[in-house]
Amino acid sequence: MSAGSGPVGILGGTFDPVHHGHLRTALELIEACGLDELRLVPAGLPPHRGRPRASAELRLEMLHRAVAGEPRLRVDERELRRPGPSYTVDTLGALRAELGLRPLCLVLGADAFLGLPAWHRWRELPGLAHLVVVQRPGTVLAPEGELAALMAGRRSADRSALARASAGVLRVQAVTQLDISASAIRALVAGGGDPRYLVPEPVRELIMESRCYQATDDPREVQRSAKQETGITG
Repeated sequence: MSAGSGPVGILGGTFDPVHHGHLRTALELIEACGLDELRLVPAGLPPHRGRPRASAELRLEMLHRAVAGEPRLRVDERELRRPGPSYTVDTLGALRAELGLRPLCLVLGADAFLGLPAWHRWRELPGLAHLVVVQRPGTVLAPEGELAALMAGRRSADRSALARASAGVLRVQAVTQLDISASAIRALVAGGGDPRYLVPEPVRELIMESRCYQATDDPREVQRSAKQETGITG
């Protein structure tokens, strides 16, 4: 448990594999939102997509290698250790029980945010954490229906609002967008390519040694964008 009292960020996904797009976004969010730390939470059994290609053990090792030397980035293993689907509401509930009233910030891509009504017990999320939505240049964040009603009056551009309350604020944050996707990396490696400079070198070494992405990917996976692969699974 961290000895700090400032906001804790939560960024989830399959991280299959973790890449520089994830890591640069995480670092910029720490600085822009005044986070004490940001936890990367690899999903065990993501409810909204197929099983990850790499094993849980490999994905976990990739993450530990990726964040080595950056103490503000931590790896949280709870979804890999918990049986059943990796529901975000369960993860946040467990963190809230551990951290008390310390602010929590759930990081979501814009598409994930707009798709929240399809998530398990999604209406409970603003009561458990702030929502920090990573917005891509040129995109318009315009929630509708129940999502718009739930978010009404929550949006704030003041980052100190994240520290003043434990949950409930909606913040939209622009970050540097690196056009890197995990599905494209898997396809590259499956085709005999080298992912150098797309992932940290220690992660690249593990990918090449383990040969975890050698089988050919389903071509449809390559059409996924990076924004769909960033943000905690529902």
